[in-house]
Amino acid sequence: MSTNPSSTGTNVEIAGVGRHDRVRTRALGTWVFSVAGALLAIPVGIKRKSLAPLVFFGTTGTMLDIIMGITACEREHAERQMKLLEEAQSAATEISLDETHTDS
Repeated sequence: MSTNPSSTGTNVEIAGVGRHDRVRTRALGTWVFSVAGALLAIPVGIKRKSLAPLVFFGTTGTMLDIIMGITACEREHAERQMKLLEEAQSAATEISLDETHTDS
């Protein structure tokens, strides 16, 4: 079984898990900014006697979490594409080397 570090720094089991499940785990694995925004907004909201800080910091934190999750997914996708490209190039090189050895 292989593990893949998620954006929160913990290891997520990916053996036997489908691609869409890994993407969902990666995208939903970011919650730090949402919690930080809410924790920051509570004392500010109590002091100002308003819900506006909770709305502002909560939505800002959520937006940052979504952006971080999408960025992590895009980075993982690009790395996977590069790996597939390298494997295809090495396979093509092996085939051409085999053809030159059989011709000689």
